[in-house]
Amino acid sequence: MPKIIGGSLHEHRAQTRQKLFAALSSLMADRGFDAITLADIASAAGIGRTAVYNHFPDKESLLVGFITHETEQYVATLERSLRDVEDPVEQLRTYVRAQAQLKRVYHLAPGPDLRSVLSRATQQRVREHVHLVEQILRRILSQGIESGAFPLQDVDTTVPLVNACLSSRGVPDDGPERDHAVEATVTFVLRAVGARLPVHA
Repeated sequence: MPKIIGGSLHEHRAQTRQKLFAALSSLMADRGFDAITLADIASAAGIGRTAVYNHFPDKESLLVGFITHETEQYVATLERSLRDVEDPVEQLRTYVRAQAQLKRVYHLAPGPDLRSVLSRATQQRVREHVHLVEQILRRILSQGIESGAFPLQDVDTTVPLVNACLSSRGVPDDGPERDHAVEATVTFVLRAVGARLPVHA
């Protein structure tokens, strides 16, 4: 019987999944999703290959599990940061800053774009989790339009345009250049949705 990590079976499963996610993230950043195997991930995680199948039947299922976990954690953190912000413009600033600084390992990994190597079913499952983040932006824009902070516009059109801008916008890793790039992105998005900005912005 394999050694139990942590104080319970539930904790053992959670910690094992975290090890697999960390290994997948590291290997993807280094080689790309298409160039790694489930055996590579198990080895990097320090977990027996057969034990991996107790959690995920294949590599794509592991990727979906990883993206689900990362998205849920990110959404929870973002919602906490928005909880005490009432002004829609400030809410949008918070959203854009969070998105601009987010490291999307599965978007930036070397090798072919994930859309070319994943099955249609897996692509759809990944898309469902992107929708969780889009719902937050949709809510901010809708409330801003209702309050008059943003001009009337087609939210169904604006949401994907804003997120496409943010997902393709790279920022430096650190330093003043990073801060400047993030704030420039914030200003660009606010202007794009028609937010009223101070003259100095």
